[in-house]
Amino acid sequence: MRKHLWPLCLLFTLALVPGATTRAAGQTIKVYPIAAGTAATVAPATELQHANQPLLVGVAVAPPFVIEDHGHYRGLAIELWEAVAADHGWKYVYQPYALDGLLDAVRDSKVDVGLGAITATAAGAQHTDFSHPILSTGLGVAVRGGQTAGWLAVARALESPVFLTVATALVLLLLVAGSLLWLLEYRRRPEPSDSGRGLFSGIWWATATLTTVGGDAAPRTVGGRIVGLVWMLVALAIVAGLTATITSALTVGQLGERVRHAADLADMPLASVPASAGAAWLQQQRLDYRQARDVDAALDDLAAGGVDAVVLDQPLLRWDIRQRYRGQLKVLPLLLQRQDYAFALPAGSRLRQPIDVSLLKQINAPDWPQRLDRAFGGGGP
Repeated sequence: MRKHLWPLCLLFTLALVPGATTRAAGQTIKVYPIAAGTAATVAPATELQHANQPLLVGVAVAPPFVIEDHGHYRGLAIELWEAVAADHGWKYVYQPYALDGLLDAVRDSKVDVGLGAITATAAGAQHTDFSHPILSTGLGVAVRGGQTAGWLAVARALESPVFLTVATALVLLLLVAGSLLWLLEYRRRPEPSDSGRGLFSGIWWATATLTTVGGDAAPRTVGGRIVGLVWMLVALAIVAGLTATITSALTVGQLGERVRHAADLADMPLASVPASAGAAWLQQQRLDYRQARDVDAALDDLAAGGVDAVVLDQPLLRWDIRQRYRGQLKVLPLLLQRQDYAFALPAGSRLRQPIDVSLLKQINAPDWPQRLDRAFGGGGP
């Protein structure tokens, strides 16, 4: 009886072997498991639609290329990939990664395609295949200032709640200092006789001392001189603060004009995201920079005044500024380095050629400029 069991065991073993063939209704179905050599690297592209396993698509969130929206993905790269997959009838599943983890997964053939803000570089091409570029822009610089400059920036700074608070506190301090001085000095000064004129004279003295132009009178009593001494020290701090506020507003307005070339970034407080193209460029230029968690954190630091410029991919900067800092921050018309964005694939992937054909069809379509405007929120990348 055991002699007749070995053919059944052999058939069962073959059914479990990757790439084994079985027959169903006269058709041959090939199974290519993702875990042991992905479908993209094992099967010819024309046979992928018949595979039982879907393609594994790695995604790294990087608006506007890949946007995570309540468990669903959208964005320019997602839109293009889904159009490509529809052209060839491919089934797929998304797998989230950080950007550096995604590139490692592509290199190690753990995913079939990588989507995100992926730049095609010579170094990366040594162990990764790249599709035809989906977008060509470059490395950009974001600064404060938005659409204001010069005295217009100063006017906007003077309208800010912070400045109005400081101005209100200054008026109250002038009233307190002037009143104290009058109370301490009025008995030693026969004129002015009425309290109203005397109080006004005290406030006038406090204001003249604040502006360092001096007054036509000096305190005579010990208490008055003590108040005068304290007020002069406080006035120095107040004047310094007001000067810094106006100077900062002027600097913000003129910063965009000051940065015209890459060399102008030297000696400026900069920020970028580690492992990004911007960080790599700054390291090549031997420029120090503050490491931010992501694009949002870098722009938050810039808006708060922690740094003077952020160096990152132009599309990422423009999209984020339009979403969160419109009118406050801006991207300069300065291209530090050209960048071509593409899909990443394992080396030798058979998906590359059919993907390129579909991508060329998409980016050469008449509505491609309008699609870019929608992806980037108007105005293009």
